[in-house]
Amino acid sequence: MIVSVKPHHTGHPGYSKTLPGLEESADSARRLVRTALAAWHLEDLTDTAILLVSELVANAVKHTNSRVIRVIITRPSERFVRIGVVDKARVLPELTQPGDDLLTSGRGLLLIDALAERWGADLYRWGKQVWAELMSERAE
Repeated sequence: MIVSVKPHHTGHPGYSKTLPGLEESADSARRLVRTALAAWHLEDLTDTAILLVSELVANAVKHTNSRVIRVIITRPSERFVRIGVVDKARVLPELTQPGDDLLTSGRGLLLIDALAERWGADLYRWGKQVWAELMSERAE
């Protein structure tokens, strides 16, 4: 059976940038997210995406010794945007459980969990990527 498929531009391969493993890199990461979402006409996701990338970068900087990190924004499908931060540490993030002392730290992954459609981590031989996906109500 022959099936006709209409191709959809999803912006693949996406946007990525290597940044120093410093807190100040969050500004560049936020600009990269804004650029990608504007190019894909998905500005409705901007506020949430900015919060997610800020938390992902903060976690990579705070919890790893990576001198550099890589921010990656892709579209795995027409409705989803994936924001990932790659670092050189092979330790997977752990979601803080309710009841732990959340007054001073440990809220980053809870925020990511609350805002993202789904999130996770991919472990590599040399490090990992922690990512979060957002779903747009709009399709191109």
